[in-house]
Amino acid sequence: MNPLAALFALLIFPGGLSLLAAGLVYEWVDRKLLAGLHNRVGPRWFQPLADALKLLVKEEVVPEGVNQALFIGLPLVALAGALSAAVYVPLAGLAPVHSFPGDLIVVLYLLSLLTLGMGLAGTNTLDRFSLIGATRTLTQVFSYEAPFLMALLGAAVVAGSLSVSEICAYAGEHWLILTQPLGFVVALIGLMGKLEMPPFDAPEAHTEIVAGALTEYSGRGLAFFHLGRSVELVVGLTLVAAVYLGGLSSPVWFAVKTLALLLVMVGLQALLARLRIDQTVGLWWRYGALLVLVQWLVLILIQRS
Repeated sequence: MNPLAALFALLIFPGGLSLLAAGLVYEWVDRKLLAGLHNRVGPRWFQPLADALKLLVKEEVVPEGVNQALFIGLPLVALAGALSAAVYVPLAGLAPVHSFPGDLIVVLYLLSLLTLGMGLAGTNTLDRFSLIGATRTLTQVFSYEAPFLMALLGAAVVAGSLSVSEICAYAGEHWLILTQPLGFVVALIGLMGKLEMPPFDAPEAHTEIVAGALTEYSGRGLAFFHLGRSVELVVGLTLVAAVYLGGLSSPVWFAVKTLALLLVMVGLQALLARLRIDQTVGLWWRYGALLVLVQWLVLILIQRS
């Protein structure tokens, strides 16, 4: 690829600024749809952008007793991880900017940096709400991370590759939601857990622990964490849609499939009440992992027959 074209792809489109803009748009759609199901008006179209700009221009208060380098650096790492993961997925229905064998594993771990960054950010402060939120965040990782990984590895098994681009090429000819429905359900719910969407929002339960691990954050740090979550929403939806919904062959199909998945996630948010942290870890880890293992067993038996 031409160096200038590669730089444009990374910084402007489909990555960088375009991805940040898409994250804000999808955040607005999520909030607007949820408000409609709650019989509320919801935010206007520019509200996520206004919130981000307001935080970016505010003073960032660094509390006493924290490691200042970690306090400032963790939000940057979280946002950088989500943006870096986008390099390997077919954003806007286009081919990934970069690809190599095994990049699926890299994408999954880059998407985990947001959660790990939030957990470490909470443990870096002396605030009791932040510590409780960090404990819940890091505990909840065990409930959805392994099932989410196993669900996507099921698609890698049938595609015979750990490369996202090759898996997407295989999925373009096979709707894996029909052959691996359990994996699709686990992947979608696992993505909600990664983003701490209801009913998996115990780590930041506002009625219990203020804002959880991010209670002490303000200004740029809080903005970067929120932007990282918005970007991860787009990347996660892209990955699940590309793998399970017949690939993403054009920007139109990208919008249709990712928004359809977002609508399902919003419906689940509206229907389900918040789970306690012990329910999340006990139930979802146990049954989510079991469902994927059953699906793996069926796939192995079919391939051998």
